[in-house]
Amino acid sequence: MGSYTVSPEEGRGRRDVAMAAVFLAVAIVTFYLPPAVQDQVAGAVRASALRPFLATQEALADARLRAEDALRLQAQLDSLAFLVVSQATLAEENQRLRGLLDLRERFPGVFVPANAIRLGTAGTESMFLLDVGSRDGVRVGDPVLMRNGRIGLVGRIRAVRGSTAVGVDWSHPDFRVSAMTADGKVFGMVEPRRGEFREADRLLLNGIPYYEQLDSGTVITTSGLGGVIPRGIPIGEVLSLAEEERSWRRAYWLRPVVETGSVTHVLVAVDASSLEGMGERLWGEGGILPDTVGPASVGAGRIP
Repeated sequence: MGSYTVSPEEGRGRRDVAMAAVFLAVAIVTFYLPPAVQDQVAGAVRASALRPFLATQEALADARLRAEDALRLQAQLDSLAFLVVSQATLAEENQRLRGLLDLRERFPGVFVPANAIRLGTAGTESMFLLDVGSRDGVRVGDPVLMRNGRIGLVGRIRAVRGSTAVGVDWSHPDFRVSAMTADGKVFGMVEPRRGEFREADRLLLNGIPYYEQLDSGTVITTSGLGGVIPRGIPIGEVLSLAEEERSWRRAYWLRPVVETGSVTHVLVAVDASSLEGMGERLWGEGGILPDTVGPASVGAGRIP
């Protein structure tokens, strides 16, 4: 018959009871110790047995604080970026408005400033609504201009009411305007060419005689032929040759002075006949109106 032995489970239970009794006795003794001695014991325990646990807790607290700081800094960065972007947009808009108002002041009675609003419905992608109308002297056919560093042709007025008007920009399929080089030596017709999307719309200078060759960067302006849009309004610059037919004609792609997507604040030339003969006094050299308008520009003789 085998000898009797104590099971491992029973031995572990006795050890647990013994350890509990020891810790209870230590706790009772510590409770009755003087406060100074209790502090010394607590410090010793923290520096030995509890040190790894305290270090782990401290690391977790630091990580949590760093995460909160990162979130706070990210929120501040996002707010600052939004502020910078919004101020840049306002600065650009203010610059355009100052240019338009200055042009109006220098040529009183010729231009009427207006806000352009896109209609936003199918079939009206190339049309815009203006907050001026017949009461402001606006008439059908008046040219619409905009300044964006340069001042150039946006389109023309198509319909007018008392306080509003509807205009079409150069991307409209019915838009046509007689054009010429800035020196008045070469004449043609400018018309739009639709792209696969609105940003891909382009201008084509057509009907150029085959023996005439235009260099890239040549400024193209309105010629005034037909009496609808006055002479000398900048339209765009020559980009490259689009097509040619031997012994007959050439056609060139143009970079428009005014992109249709940037049209927000415009000028309507309500007295278009007054624009005839102004030439460099109005548009500046090569159809470019100076970006900086002020005493320096006046002293240079670019604008009266």
